Amino acid sequence: MLIRNISVLQGSELDFVLRTNVKIQNNIFQKIQSKIQTNSNEESIDCEGLLLIPGFINAHTHIGDSIGKDVTLNSSVDEKIHPVFGAKSKILKNTSQENLSNFMKNTCHSMLRKGITTFVDFREGGLDGVILLKKVLSNIPIRSIILGRLEFYQKSTEIKKNLPFPKEKTEDLNQLLKECDGIGVSGANENSTSILEYYSKTTKLRAIHSSETIQSISTSKKVTGKSETIRALSLKPHFLVHMTFASKSDLAISAKKTQGIVICPRANSSLAEGIPDIELMQKAGCTLALGTDNVMINSPDMFREMDFLWKATMGIHKKRIDPKEILKMSTVNGGKVLNKDIGVIENGKIADCIFLDKHALDLEPMHNPYASIVHRASESAIKAVMIGGKIVYGKI
Repeated sequence: MLIRNISVLQGSELDFVLRTNVKIQNNIFQKIQSKIQTNSNEESIDCEGLLLIPGFINAHTHIGDSIGKDVTLNSSVDEKIHPVFGAKSKILKNTSQENLSNFMKNTCHSMLRKGITTFVDFREGGLDGVILLKKVLSNIPIRSIILGRLEFYQKSTEIKKNLPFPKEKTEDLNQLLKECDGIGVSGANENSTSILEYYSKTTKLRAIHSSETIQSISTSKKVTGKSETIRALSLKPHFLVHMTFASKSDLAISAKKTQGIVICPRANSSLAEGIPDIELMQKAGCTLALGTDNVMINSPDMFREMDFLWKATMGIHKKRIDPKEILKMSTVNGGKVLNKDIGVIENGKIADCIFLDKHALDLEPMHNPYASIVHRASESAIKAVMIGGKIVYGKI
């Protein structure tokens, strides 16, 4: 298929290219540098008026709690989402698999319509939870990265004693990892250093929540005398999630020891915990990606995530930020953090992208495409979504 006359945001720096001819072939985009000679059998589509951008990478979600939207609004963070005694944990345990599946499906379809081509889910419920999500996804063309979790947590007394990973759980972990893309650990405060080091020997993708709240940082120092982030790094994670209250030194070592940080500014704010300091993180050398976190407390919408982060950060720091940097967090940087061939439009990368209508009521005239996408675009401006070189939503 040859796509003609389309504007493209492409490459590792999301350069804007006007009226580029783009050819879809073997699931990658081939940018044609000279006049294209097509044969009569090749399908050709004129995309004048459309803007092509990389598909959004929602780098941190919990879609299992889609059935619990906006419950316990006035509760504390732990009362809402603590993995052992939080409301979320009770909802997941006391809801039928069918009901969970139905609302998880709704969330996946919602993400597709909003241009999210890949999502990374911290999946609760052990092996059963992973299998349930895989069944949900069997007929939905969205790209997923499932990070499973054993329903195994330690008390502070066990963490102080640095109790090791129980041998009777070894086979459970092995079976879990056979069915998913890696492990998504709840946090260092539910696991001894010995257990985090045990998990670090697993060969698939590893990620962990860290320094999300002032309370979690305080708990780590009280129980172990160590920084929560330093303990989290015992997992040898490929990336960390949140880091909202991480210190400069924690950020500096995280930049060296991981592929990046996934921040979730709207979720942090919904929990009344502030927002991450992206300027501090970037100065430390961290690669930042974006996620929308729990569906229970936040909608899976990367347009809203970018808009909120851009304006809230400028409002707090009274310093302008290039909107291109925010857009990169939703696309290019997600691919870097995950070390996957996604998030960019260039040779050798997977053809996941969004076709936006440049003449949409909220976008035209589009004087600055980066700013327009970050704080004006919405689901209504999407004409089509492509994953792996195939249109999976809408049409062009």
